Amino acid sequence: MTQIRIKDAAAFLGVSDDTVRRWIDSGLLEARPDDAGRRTVDGLALAQLAGRNAVLPADPSEVRRSARNRFVGLVTSITADTVMAQVELQCGPHRVVSLMSSEAVRDLGLEPGSVAIAVVKATTVIIETPKGDA
Repeated sequence: MTQIRIKDAAAFLGVSDDTVRRWIDSGLLEARPDDAGRRTVDGLALAQLAGRNAVLPADPSEVRRSARNRFVGLVTSITADTVMAQVELQCGPHRVVSLMSSEAVRDLGLEPGSVAIAVVKATTVIIETPKGDA
């Protein structure tokens, strides 16, 4: 069972340490001391809380698709030449970068500040874990 320190739990959820402590005090999360006596929360319980509390922006496209990985966000930057472009989106706490033709950028009307949806469908997704977690 993975135990996560309060400061790390707060960072994963994008909230303050005090918010996590309030959730513990209110019974929303259970804490227990680690070997050093610091309060920790169970990784599974934290993941379940994160899933329940996730606030995903609505997909304004109303398009049905098979891809399940959709990230609604704002275009933060476009670097383009005559043929290719790099488009960066900020989707909540996640930065998503796409390489596409400059023609596609023009056709989609993309510009910094516009709303866009990154759709990811991949047969290969690489998962990494921090060193020392085995």
